[in-house]
Amino acid sequence: MIDLRPHSDGAILPVHAHAGARRNEVGGIQNGRLKVSTTQAPEKGKANTALEKLLAKWLNLRRSQVMLLTGETSPKKDFLVLGLDPVELTHQLEARLSDF
Repeated sequence: MIDLRPHSDGAILPVHAHAGARRNEVGGIQNGRLKVSTTQAPEKGKANTALEKLLAKWLNLRRSQVMLLTGETSPKKDFLVLGLDPVELTHQLEARLSDF
């Protein structure tokens, strides 16, 4: 499963990102991280912004509830999910990942 961590404002979601992909999609779990791809190129923060939007939509959250914490230039990124604790986020992820 995904190694979610608590944060004073919500939960930290570890992500393995792939920029410049063919499709915007969540592709399951890879090494304890949510695998997410975006078609945006990794330049000037465009891919990170696209990942934030994709994660928010995929988790049925407002865009403002998902923000990049670490990994601006790395494929290994940590996103802060505001307003959800790790238990709540785990339930959301389990429901969404049941198809994988």
